[in-house]
Amino acid sequence: MGRNGKLSNVYLAVVFAILYAPIAYLIFYSFNSGGHMRSFEGFTLEWYREVFADTRLLIIVLNTFIIALLSSAISTMLGVAGAMAIYHVRRKRTKNTLLSLNNVLIVSPDVIIGASFLILFTMIGIKLGFTSVLLSHIAFSVPIVVIMVLPKLQEMSPTLMDAARDLGAGSWQILTRVVLPYVKPGIFAGFFMALTYSLDDFAVTFFVTGNGYSTLSVEIYSRARQGVSLSINALSTLLFLLTVLLVVGYYFINRRATRIPPGGKGLRP
Repeated sequence: MGRNGKLSNVYLAVVFAILYAPIAYLIFYSFNSGGHMRSFEGFTLEWYREVFADTRLLIIVLNTFIIALLSSAISTMLGVAGAMAIYHVRRKRTKNTLLSLNNVLIVSPDVIIGASFLILFTMIGIKLGFTSVLLSHIAFSVPIVVIMVLPKLQEMSPTLMDAARDLGAGSWQILTRVVLPYVKPGIFAGFFMALTYSLDDFAVTFFVTGNGYSTLSVEIYSRARQGVSLSINALSTLLFLLTVLLVVGYYFINRRATRIPPGGKGLRP
């Protein structure tokens, strides 16, 4: 290995150390019996028991997962449809305009998006709570799914659909047996990205939650403002482990989806 290779490895090690050191620090002190983060006094699972004994917190966890799963599933369906619509646009200028409008929603500050949704829901009379949070999460997740699915559509050769038509396949068969299987990795990527964005989102959710309804990100922020408690460390550790499981699960699902089975069946007229 050359000098440049060694320097690259050192650089990557430093970057990952900087990124993961605060997380490791947080996880380490989630087992501290001292109740503070100044010195480690002894190992305990007290803070994790406190998290699981908090009924209100468990309800908030349930709310968060319901919102994340529903918004991810709906935004994936809408995003796939939107990506296909953009893909089939003939005029280049129109396609670029649609892509720009889609990308604007991704790069826009979350504070602006959250404030906009708050004004919109107030104007049309939607009560802040489950519905407002769900709609806002769907809205900011759809562009993410579009970005994940559209490149796979652009990689697909048009001759695949032409061959399917020559074999007598209809539009529905082409969609379900040619297009969707080909873009399946992008669909999974979009779903998991939307799921993680929904679980982690704070800024937009903070604006559109009402009294009596909350998600984990907003709850952690509220508890952190009241003072340092190692139950926050325990809760954050559990969220981090869940995120790791999602990433590992996505890796294996994506690997299985991209694997071409030997002797697979083709289209039948």
